[in-house]
Amino acid sequence: MLITRFAPSPTGRLHLGHALAALQAYDAARAEGGRFLLRIEDIDQTRARPEFEAGIYEDLAWLGLSWETPVLRQSDRLPAYRAALETLAAQNLIYRCFKTRQEVMDEIGRAPHGPEAYGGVYRGGPLAAD
Repeated sequence: MLITRFAPSPTGRLHLGHALAALQAYDAARAEGGRFLLRIEDIDQTRARPEFEAGIYEDLAWLGLSWETPVLRQSDRLPAYRAALETLAAQNLIYRCFKTRQEVMDEIGRAPHGPEAYGGVYRGGPLAAD
């Protein structure tokens, strides 16, 4: 069975590209008698807003889409991700990034969305060492 998903971040309003991606995923699932899942990418707590999440549901419903409930949320998966990282760390499969903060910031600055999307500060991952 084909399972598709649409996973927007509630950090702003949906745009036409979002609508196209959601429609394609929805249509592909329906064509195969499959499932269409909605997953909210809400782990960016500095930019995620409840009003944007509400807008996602409204916009998708306006497009005529329906999805399984409950809606999946990335933030609900954080304990599973932490457990996976701990498993990898126990097997010595996690490697430190050797780029300097300036090198990381330079790469972020070259990205089309710019450093302001990240608050201008690279904080590293939960297991990163300074």
